[in-house]
Amino acid sequence: MNATLQQPAVPAPVRQTARAFDETYTSLINMSDFGNRPSEQTKPAFRSRALAAHAVRIMTGWTPEQAADCVIDGGQDQGIDAIAIDEAAAHIYLVQAKWSANGTAKADETAVQKLFAGLRLIDSGEAGQFNPRGQILVKQAHELITEKATRITQVVVLMGVEPPAPGVRQAIENGEKEFNSLGDYVDHRFLHAPEIHALVREDQHSDPITLEVTLSPWFSVPSPYLSYEGIVQAEEIASWAEHGNELFARNIRNPLGLTPINKELVDTLTEEPSHFWYFNNGVTVLCDSVNAVFRSQRVPERHPVRLTAHGASVVNGAQTVRSVIDAAQQAEDAELAQVTVRFIVTGGDAEFANRTTQATNRQNHITERDRIALDPVQAELIAEFRAELGLVYSVRRSELEPQDDEGCSVVEAACALACAHSGSRFAARLVASGSTDVLWERGGSGIYDPLFRSVPSVYETWNAVNVLRAVRTALRAEREQYAGRAAAVIDDGTFLITHLVFRQLLTQDAGMGEPDQSLTWAAEAKAQVPDLVKRVVPALVQALDGVGTRSSLQRVCADSGEAADLVTAALAALEGSGVEDAAAQYRREENKPRKRRRPNAVHVIVDKGALEEGTPLHLALYLQPEKDALSAWLDANPRRAFAKWTNTNRARPIIWAADGNAYSPSGLIARMWELAEWEGRPVSNQGTSRWATQDGETLAVLARRLLDSMEEEKDAE
Repeated sequence: MNATLQQPAVPAPVRQTARAFDETYTSLINMSDFGNRPSEQTKPAFRSRALAAHAVRIMTGWTPEQAADCVIDGGQDQGIDAIAIDEAAAHIYLVQAKWSANGTAKADETAVQKLFAGLRLIDSGEAGQFNPRGQILVKQAHELITEKATRITQVVVLMGVEPPAPGVRQAIENGEKEFNSLGDYVDHRFLHAPEIHALVREDQHSDPITLEVTLSPWFSVPSPYLSYEGIVQAEEIASWAEHGNELFARNIRNPLGLTPINKELVDTLTEEPSHFWYFNNGVTVLCDSVNAVFRSQRVPERHPVRLTAHGASVVNGAQTVRSVIDAAQQAEDAELAQVTVRFIVTGGDAEFANRTTQATNRQNHITERDRIALDPVQAELIAEFRAELGLVYSVRRSELEPQDDEGCSVVEAACALACAHSGSRFAARLVASGSTDVLWERGGSGIYDPLFRSVPSVYETWNAVNVLRAVRTALRAEREQYAGRAAAVIDDGTFLITHLVFRQLLTQDAGMGEPDQSLTWAAEAKAQVPDLVKRVVPALVQALDGVGTRSSLQRVCADSGEAADLVTAALAALEGSGVEDAAAQYRREENKPRKRRRPNAVHVIVDKGALEEGTPLHLALYLQPEKDALSAWLDANPRRAFAKWTNTNRARPIIWAADGNAYSPSGLIARMWELAEWEGRPVSNQGTSRWATQDGETLAVLARRLLDSMEEEKDAE
């Protein structure tokens, strides 16, 4: 990989702030005075103006749109970058902003003196000396000053951390004395990088949810944590749909969709709503605070109580809430059902909230994978992915898997980091187990803690994910070239092959974790992956043959010592020559007679128990005309691109998330083509090649892998 020139390190808050400014203010800040100048000239000026607007927001709490309207930076701004006028509070803010791409901005005396010179013009009503936008705001400011006793705060906002020098403070003190002879009307405020960045991160958090419900009958427990419990009409719970999955922000997982159990809930709600309360355990909601309005002060418990819960989150009963919402869309009678709901006021006690979340979910099947949703490291990664890269990092099980360049899930990230680890033991354990469940084991012998003991770099994580995806893509093409033992190594050894690819990449350049929002490392690495995979596969096969021609990769990887020796042997083979010929005996013969017709792919998957009940599936279209025809239709309802696997119906093993009905893979694709009104749709399709598991393997590839393994076992008998 080509070495890049060493650039000065840019602090993370500056990188994240720059990205946030580009996303938030690009359409709001007027840059017309720069004409068609190149980006390298306009970008610093834009970010300086965005910084001025951002400072207005910090001081006033206004929206980005309101703050952007205050910016007057440009020719004839008279040293003032923004003027914010709060007429109701009789307060004017004059902002002077200094942006620094490296976070080193400082205040200087000359700039402060210009700021006071601009204030003198405002005080004397000399609006004509300002630019057009400035003239409008200066006139408004002068009118306010002449009508009311008005406070004026001069805000110096700096993308830096150094405090103002003594000379700067003296200049401010001298200027304020000039205006404060009759009272403290003029003051100042310095804003530095930490305060600027704090609002950036706050913007990325969803607004707290407020729920209003009526409980009847009900009772309350006053201490140690105030709580209310009672019966709520399903109609009120159905209205919670407007909050989307943010409603479950503190839960271990999101609703799991139309699983068989959830379908039973929906059926009860639509067919026997009066029985639902008897069959269901109810819902638990945590909230920061609650306001209660009682219908009677003398005997409140005999009348309904109206609750307004602030900062609310459903921590148990997510499946119940989702089922009520789905059922209400199908049948009006479902809203007549009654549901037990408990509100617990935590008062911001995060530890108690986490303990409650875990305790209330014990009756459900909660895995170690679910529990990591409460890990603060994962919460920080969610925020860092958004702030640094503008990407989604999903943690809770059943969240929609980010696709392609949207981001990644914690499962994909953990797999990638395990493969990128300098030691081979994590990748080997993934191969030996044949499952990602081992990723969540805690303690010294587990995988999770070494990977996530501290927050890994988002660049290291995202770059690793990109390499893992590139290896998987390359292996799908490479798999077509091999049969027998080499094919089995590809089928079972994705993670160990990826580890070997990383070993080759990281010997060339150790910059995988370096901050670089252009993601140059990932682009260069992905370009090398196909050739590396072509060399790694035969090298690994050669190393495995050295262990014994009947030794399987999974068996060898079950012993960490043997796995390490295998990796060492493969690396040694890669350093030599002729590795491409090492697996020649396993290459497919072009003119080999076709074997008998293979069994139905779905039947093979079901019979071998290759997918667990409820395994999530996502649409994996590969033909461009089909993508073009379905894109708008899929965007209109994201659930159309997702489904779950069921082993209970061999003919229709896919439950579509959009309607909860069971389909065959091909039947569902045909139905989707019809609903999308694709006029050019083919007569038939291979549905198994269009539905994939979370790791990107399609049902067709999974079935072929299982069949090859069965045939190899038969040949070995």
